[in-house]
Formats: sequence, structure tokens, C-alpha cells
Amino acid sequence: MQRRQSSKHSKQPLRVHDSNQTDLSAWRKGRSIDTEKTVQNQQSPSDDSEHNSLEQALRFFEKVQDRVSLKKSEVLQKHLSTVESIGLQRGLPPEVFDTLLTVALSGKLADTVNTRLLKSLVPASVIPETSVVSSVSWLCVSKCTGNVQLLFLRWLITMFDFIDRKEQLHALYGFFFSFLHDDKLCPYVCHLLYLLTRKENVKPFRVRRLLDLQAKTGMQPHLQALLSLYKLFCPELVSITLPGKTKTYFRNSEAPWKAAINTVRRRNQANSPVSQALCLGTTQPQSRKRKWNTQLIVPVSSANAQNLVGNREKNCVDLYSTNASFPVEQLQTFTQLLENIHCLEFPSQMGSVLANPLLLHYMNCIKDESIYLRLYYWMGQTLQEGCTWCVVENNQYEQEFKDFLEIIYKAECFLQEGFSSCEEFLCRSLPLWDGFCCRSQILRIVSWIPLSSFSEMKSHICDPLAQLFFTSSLYFKCSVLECLKELLQNWLNWHVVWLDSGSDNQFRSLNTTLSGLVNGMAELIHFVGWISTVALRLESNCTFLLYFILDFYEIVCDMYLKYNLPLLIMPPAGVFYPALLSMDSVSLNQLCYIMYRYRANLVAAKENELNKKKTQQFKFSSQTYQEYNQYIIAMVGCLWTSSAFQKDDHPQGVRLDDELLKKTGVQEFKNSFNIVFHPAMMGYAVLFLQQACPDDNTFNFSLIKGKKWNWYLEYLYAQGLKGLKLFVESSINRVSQASQNKAGNVEM
Repeated sequence: MQRRQSSKHSKQPLRVHDSNQTDLSAWRKGRSIDTEKTVQNQQSPSDDSEHNSLEQALRFFEKVQDRVSLKKSEVLQKHLSTVESIGLQRGLPPEVFDTLLTVALSGKLADTVNTRLLKSLVPASVIPETSVVSSVSWLCVSKCTGNVQLLFLRWLITMFDFIDRKEQLHALYGFFFSFLHDDKLCPYVCHLLYLLTRKENVKPFRVRRLLDLQAKTGMQPHLQALLSLYKLFCPELVSITLPGKTKTYFRNSEAPWKAAINTVRRRNQANSPVSQALCLGTTQPQSRKRKWNTQLIVPVSSANAQNLVGNREKNCVDLYSTNASFPVEQLQTFTQLLENIHCLEFPSQMGSVLANPLLLHYMNCIKDESIYLRLYYWMGQTLQEGCTWCVVENNQYEQEFKDFLEIIYKAECFLQEGFSSCEEFLCRSLPLWDGFCCRSQILRIVSWIPLSSFSEMKSHICDPLAQLFFTSSLYFKCSVLECLKELLQNWLNWHVVWLDSGSDNQFRSLNTTLSGLVNGMAELIHFVGWISTVALRLESNCTFLLYFILDFYEIVCDMYLKYNLPLLIMPPAGVFYPALLSMDSVSLNQLCYIMYRYRANLVAAKENELNKKKTQQFKFSSQTYQEYNQYIIAMVGCLWTSSAFQKDDHPQGVRLDDELLKKTGVQEFKNSFNIVFHPAMMGYAVLFLQQACPDDNTFNFSLIKGKKWNWYLEYLYAQGLKGLKLFVESSINRVSQASQNKAGNVEM
């Protein structure tokens, strides 16, 4: 398989003139021919002093033969401090890694020195693969202690994305696999193997070895991770059933280098355009975490970059070779994606996939679930470690975390599905969330929770959201309602796509049945109805809040006809009656449209049931029809027949005794909520009278009857109250014309 090529933006090579002598002149002058002059102009005497000190330190470490005591040797202390200072503050150039790794793993010095050296190995750009491979060879001779080996593996995992190439490292897969017998190293070896595994690495003897280890130690997360990956590549080799729910498989390996990577990143970003191009081996200013490299460009060697253009023709010639792989760095157009879709290999740095539409297209097309598994692991680790309200020290990086969440949300929109790692992150973090930090981004990610896991995650997501919902501002309440509306819309879209596809692929991805889908949506709708009822009481039936609630029910009322889903749930009385008695005409008009669509859906369902055109797996309950009829009686009684106080039989309705109504002192109380006297419609009635009776300044609403009643209706329709028009024509004009005339001459 061909080695991956570098990005065209990579730096020029830093040449080593002699294998035993490190040359840092290129590091002093700059890493790019295009920016050499700029770097030289910015060079300061202190920088020259640092470079000279580093050269002296490297010469010292290269010449060390016998064990030197750290306490007794001031020279060793001086050079070790130099390496630590430069490495932890500005990063080390590629040339120094071979020497320093050799010293740390050769066992020439005490573990204290070796540990400090390994903890200072933070790259300024990239780490040469040859240096890593030669350092791995020291593990064969057992010169270093177990603690140093463990720290080296953690360093290798942390810096994995900064290694320029990985072909030779892949060739050492069997060597790393042999270390699984060491109980102490096993979790980190599994982590490294997880990053290196390709389909050709999955062999029967390796599966047997992992199963033996699992039988010996139990179901360990790191073994489960590797077995899951093996099963995705070769399901016929792994016959056991593995837990389906993704978990945090591996321990955090980057802690010793986390602060240093952050320091180097900030320093490089602050050093004008040159350093921004050199920031931790990429062409874009990077985040404090290596895992947050969401750019397509994977850190690769400069020497490899020089060969990129020259190798393009070769790559095209070998395009259809079974052993050829097309470097993702070269993928620029959709045409290239189509031509090379059979030989693309995803980068080890899975974060580079999220921000690249071509690779997201590729994810949508292929059936390789190992890509999703790798992506979910990477994303889960990054979300967990970067959460600004779960980890106190991350507070200062809130904007970076917002940007990362925004990238995830855009990728979910592109793929039209949520990531399981986001679900787990929400389950862990929402109980600790204050509702303020990253609010917009968190709510957007909530809107992509897959339906299959909603029931089991309801207590982890809905309960924390409800607590924040009831105790937060009006704006937050509206934001949550909008988020839950988008969640319902996404679920319905998934259902429609499955119906259109005519296959069971979608259900396999949703991991649910039609019954589970209906139950999950019903749970969400009932939850929204509950919080909406409470919120309207808390906010005194605020019109702004009511708009978002009714917007949600505009989707609910049309699920049967528009989305072919056998589910209809009426809004609770705590939502219906505030909307019916609202002082805002927009809310009343919206309610009229919603009730019109409920009627259309219920009539269609009843007709299908009676005609038996199709076998009905689900039937609407009689309670749904009964509740709808109660609401219709209340609406017609209020808006048309002026009899709501007498005929509304809903337990939470507006039915009142005449004696009690008389005590209110309101004249003509029966007419208080018809389309003339209703508080939401009174403004229209005034404007109508000004046009119909320009000479009458008394605004006598009793004049609106008979023909003027019909004129008034036409006037209302002309004002854009389409919902009212549809409701009247469907639910009121169905009575006889005599009844209509009688209603038009109702006593005022």
C-alpha cells in the first residue's frame, strides 16, 4: 500500500547532515522557503541563545555512554532543563526526536531523567516516523524499565496524529500485539492497536488471543474496543456478542503533555503569520488539543510534501490497483471522490473528517462501520475532556469548545443523523450544565438525538432539561421548545426516508421498530405538553412563549397525513385553552389552523379504517376522537355560537354557571369570545366598522350581523387569517345554510 502523502501546505524539510550530528540551522531560519526572510527578521538574541543551548544539550546526550547521576552532575541538570524548557514552551524540531528518544529508552540514564525527557517531547511541527520506529526497537532489548515503557506508549498514543507517516509503524503491528501479555501495558497497547488496526491486521490467531485474555481478565473496556473493531472488519471471526452501547474504552493518555501542547499552540498562534502556518504541524491555527484538528490536512512530513506533486500521476496510474490507496490530502473535488471511492483510506486523525464535505459524503455511502466506531471514540474522548462545565480548567477555552460543537452539529446536519458519542456526552454533562455555557450549540446537538435511544436516555436528558426549563428565563424556555421541535422533525424525516427507500436499512440504523418509533415520539410529545403547560402558568400565558408551543403542535397535528405515521396526540388543555382565549390574533389563528389539520388527519384515519383499504397495524384510540370533539365544541361555542360557557364539557374547560357569570358584571357575557368580541379579534372589528359604517363613531359591534357578519368574515380572511378561514370552512360551514344564517343573526 502506498504511503500517504503530505499536504501541499506542509513545511520544507529540516535536513540532518550527519546521522550522529543534529543540525538545527533550519529550525533557526524557519521551516519554509517562502517564509525564511520573515523568520530571520523576527529572530532575537534570546532565540539564538536557546538554539545554541539546545545544540549543546543534544551533543551531550549523544555522547553519554555511562550512567550519570542527576544530583551529582550539574551539566546533566543544565542540559535536561534546556530540553524541558524549550520542549514545553515552544516545542522541539523534528531532528531532535531521534536522539532524545534513543537516550530515554536506551537505559543509559536513571528513570527520573528518562521520564523527564519523555514528558518534554512536544513537537513544534511533526515527529519523523523514522525516529519513532528506531525508538520502538529499543523495546526489544529490554534496556528501559516497565514504567518508562508505559510512559513511552502513552507518549506515542498522544502524539500519534503528529507522526508524519505511519506505514512503517503499521508494519510493527505484530510487535505491538506481542505486548498484550503484560497486564500493565495491555490497556495502552490495545489503544495503540486500535489506532493502527486495518482489515488486513485482523487474523484468527489475534482474535483467539484477545478472547483468551478476556476469559482470563473479564470484559475489560480496552479488550472490548479492539474486539469490536475486529468484529466490524471480520464479523465471521468474532462470534461472541459484545455490548452494543459505546463506552469510554481507553484511559486518558495525554495528561502529562496536555498543558505543554496548549502552551506551544498559543505561542505559535501569537507569532504572526509564520508561526500560524507552523502551528503544531498544520496549516491552520489549532486548538489546544491535538484531537481538535478538524482540518482535512493530516500532519505529515515535509519531505513527503515535496513528493506530493510528483506522485500524483503515479497515484492516478495505479488508481485501480487493488493495493493502491488514494491519499485523502489529494481529495479536492467530488469527481475525485467518485473515481477513487473504492481505494480511499480514512486518516488516523478522524477529526479531519468532520469539516470535509467530501469525506462526509463518503461516510454516507460506505457500509464500513469501523469508520463510525473510530469517529465515535475520538469524538467521545474529545467531548469528555473538553467540556467547559465538567472540567474546571477548561473554562477559559469556552469559545474553542463552542466552535468544536458547531462543527459536530454541521456534520450531523450534513449526514442527517446524530452521533452516538454525542448522546453519551449529553447524558453525562447535562445534569451538570448551567443552561448558559454553549447554550445554542448544546441545544442544537440535542435536536439530533437518535430516536432509538430516546426512551432509555429520557431520564438523563429530559429531566435535567426540565429542571433548567422551569427555573430559567423566557428566552431559554423558547430555545428548548425550538430544539425539541427540531428533534421531532428530524425523527419524522428519518421515518419518511425509510418509507421512501422501501427497505429495512433505515430501521437497522435506527435500531427500532415501528412500534418503538411511535412510542418514542409519543413520549417526546407528552413531555413537551407537560413542560409547556407548566411554562405558560409560570410566564402568565406569554404570547411569545405560546408561539413556540403552537409551532411544535403544527408538526404534531399533521403526522398521519404528512409523514404517514399512525400517531396523533392532542395538545393538553393547559395549552389549548390559553391559545383559544389568547389576546393575540396570531396565536388564535395558529390554533385554528392546527385544529383544522387535526380534523383532516382524524377524518382520513377514520376513512381508511372504515374502508379497510389497508391493514391497520395501529388505530387511534377513541380518547383521541373524544378529546378532539370536546375541543371543537369549545372553539365553535366561543368563536361562532357564543355558547362556550354552556356547552363546553371538558374537565378543564370554560363552562360556568349563568349565576356566576352574572356576578362578573359583564354585559352580554355569552358573546365575549366570538369572532367579533374576542379580545384577539376586537381590533379587526373596529377597523371593519370604520370601513363598513364610516358615519358611526360609536363602534357598535352589534351592527356586525346578517350580511355584515359574512362581510366581516371576508374582511378577516383578507387580513391573512388563513387558519381561521380553514377552520370555519371545515368545522362550521358544514352545518346547513339555515344554521349559518341563524348563527349570523345571533343575539348581540
